[in-house]
Amino acid sequence: MKSILLLSFNDLPYRLKQCFLYCSLFPEDHVIRNNRLIRLWIDEGFVEHVKGVTPEEVAKGYLMELIFRNMLQERFVIAHPACKMHDLLRDIALAIANKDKFCAVHDGSETVEETGALRLSIQTTNGEIGSCTGISRLRSFLVFATGVSSFSFSNKLPFDLKLLKVLDLEDIPIDNLPDGVTSLFNLKHLNLNQTLIKELPESIGQLRNLQTLNIMGSKIEELPRGISKLLNLRHLLVGGFISKFQKVIGVRIPSSISKMKKLQSLEYIKSEGNIIRLIGSMTQLTSLGITNVKERDEEDLCALIQDMKVLSRLFLFVADGEEFLRVDALSSPPPYLDRLRLVGKLEKVPHWFCSLHSLTYMRLEGSRLEEDILPHIEALPSLLYLSLINASVREELCFNRGFAKLRHLWFSDLALLTKITIEKGAMPNLEFLSIGRCLTLETLPQGIEHLTKLQRYRFDNVSEKFRESIKEGGVDHPRMLLVDERCKKYTDGEERCFWVLRVAVVAKRDGFVCGLRVVVMRENKFGGEEGELGIARVCRLGLWWWCFDSRHKEIQPDLCVQNSDGAILRTAFGAH
Repeated sequence: MKSILLLSFNDLPYRLKQCFLYCSLFPEDHVIRNNRLIRLWIDEGFVEHVKGVTPEEVAKGYLMELIFRNMLQERFVIAHPACKMHDLLRDIALAIANKDKFCAVHDGSETVEETGALRLSIQTTNGEIGSCTGISRLRSFLVFATGVSSFSFSNKLPFDLKLLKVLDLEDIPIDNLPDGVTSLFNLKHLNLNQTLIKELPESIGQLRNLQTLNIMGSKIEELPRGISKLLNLRHLLVGGFISKFQKVIGVRIPSSISKMKKLQSLEYIKSEGNIIRLIGSMTQLTSLGITNVKERDEEDLCALIQDMKVLSRLFLFVADGEEFLRVDALSSPPPYLDRLRLVGKLEKVPHWFCSLHSLTYMRLEGSRLEEDILPHIEALPSLLYLSLINASVREELCFNRGFAKLRHLWFSDLALLTKITIEKGAMPNLEFLSIGRCLTLETLPQGIEHLTKLQRYRFDNVSEKFRESIKEGGVDHPRMLLVDERCKKYTDGEERCFWVLRVAVVAKRDGFVCGLRVVVMRENKFGGEEGELGIARVCRLGLWWWCFDSRHKEIQPDLCVQNSDGAILRTAFGAH
């Protein structure tokens, strides 16, 4: 087997070999978001310059080629494309990388000495990094911490990193930007996603070569004016954390942000003053997220979107849950729009929804539409993921036809929904169905048996009548058995079942959850519990808690346990 895998590696073009070996820096079984990996590859210099094509598009091609060759496994993190390296391939990659001094991986307790490796990954479970000597040639430094609530180098990096290009401290619990970071002239990639940092210094503007700055999910609420000096910056990812009010928070930005003509990603920023008008000149943007949008912003907002011809990702959030998100003045959407998230009330379904031919992901939250949205989007040729969260006040939703490519469908918080109907031929490729907090829904969707490719399901906080209907003797039990039997073929013959998680908060810091204890139970035939299967561990990826078993294998990739106030949670969902 090893010789076959080595042949597969040797058959890769040089640039793909570099990209593949780089993935070994991530921990075993780590699921890597594609966008994160693509930005790392670009900032490392692995991606070839191709005239007329963005580096991101070239890198995406590399990633798809590695997946096609089965060198990486395709995964999804909350509908975001992701990938994972198989354990055997990772072992081979690490052996090659160590031999070629391409990269090295160390436990946090080890003393790191001169190895000649240009890239270093520290993977710690105790929040400490051993002494490091003789590694001033380092180009990339990544840190991964599991179950850590504090970290030992919160004020200073552990060694001299003058040649460093990539510094990735995602999800590391540090309170301040480590000393000396703003002096790293060669730095191109700074990832502080999900840290506890509260502010950036004005000296951040010294990082003139920086191309990616990710402070999303941190506690930073305002960017310094020096940020506009980063004229080579391509991706500015800020804000985006969920407050105790379950609201996405944007970051205040200086008006000089419009000087950054190379910027491609700008999310999430807070709309204040004339910010929307100022960023209207940044027509090169491919990704844009704006919070605090007000009704009076309609004209400027729609004009901005209209002019962004290469925009592929758009996320808009209203300032107040009672305000309308007014986007109907948009005559036609950007032709390459791939992901759309709208949070706020909509008076009606925007007329341009039906022309979103490139859209693969749509998420509507708080829309509270009285109009039936489904006829407006059923013919979208590329739609793969649809999430409706408090998006409709209708009592019935009927999928009559269409949704030819839809793979994932989420319903949540549809307070008046009493019936879901799925006609034969609709959603022929649906693989995952989630129904959560639809407490007036008392039965399975009518026609669920027509979903011949359904692989997984999740029923979360459903009504007692719904639960009773699918148990033995219930009106929907025969159809549930049929669906469950059909799903078996996608789970290596294992019995299809519900998993029940009891999640208890065991640690907090600054009012935020930093530790959870998860007990995994199994329900037999949609009925009585068979008993405790074990204690799972959780880790935080972005805004969510993810559950793993004792072997660090993912239990369910679509279950997200949000920050809890300490109450015991009980959630039922489909296993896989």
